[in-house]
Amino acid sequence: MRASRALAVSAAACAAVVLSAPLAGATNGPRNVTVNPETVHQGGSIQITAEGCGHGGRVTSNAFPKVELPVNSSGHVSATARIYNNATPGRYSLSVKCNDPGTSPVSREFEVVRGRGALGGLGGSVGPSSAEMGVGAGLVASAAIGGSVFIARRRRLSGGPA
Repeated sequence: MRASRALAVSAAACAAVVLSAPLAGATNGPRNVTVNPETVHQGGSIQITAEGCGHGGRVTSNAFPKVELPVNSSGHVSATARIYNNATPGRYSLSVKCNDPGTSPVSREFEVVRGRGALGGLGGSVGPSSAEMGVGAGLVASAAIGGSVFIARRRRLSGGPA
């Protein structure tokens, strides 16, 4: 009976050690922090991913407003940050800090370049200019005059209405 009690106590102790290992690993702070893309235009967005932040956290930088990392029990978190439109082009550093106790922040660098990407996909959301309106009005007037001449000439050739 004593042997079974000792076996039960040692099994419980081993289970406690095994189950607490992931928690001990989670308090080491962010790991595998990545920034994608590493070069971004002013006003663009970057994706920040990290592991080891089971209780969430935050990302800070001079190039964008503070971004919160969501709580995720797996510790794998990601967030999107939008670069300021007026950020000065150059190298910037961001800092990832987990909300887990006893963690230290991890820094990564990225680069902001001048300008913005192509303004594709605007479709009809941009109004016509004065020149475009003038050309359009001229085409409509030409079509109206040409159609009137065509109909009048056709009537004259057919002898007109009886």
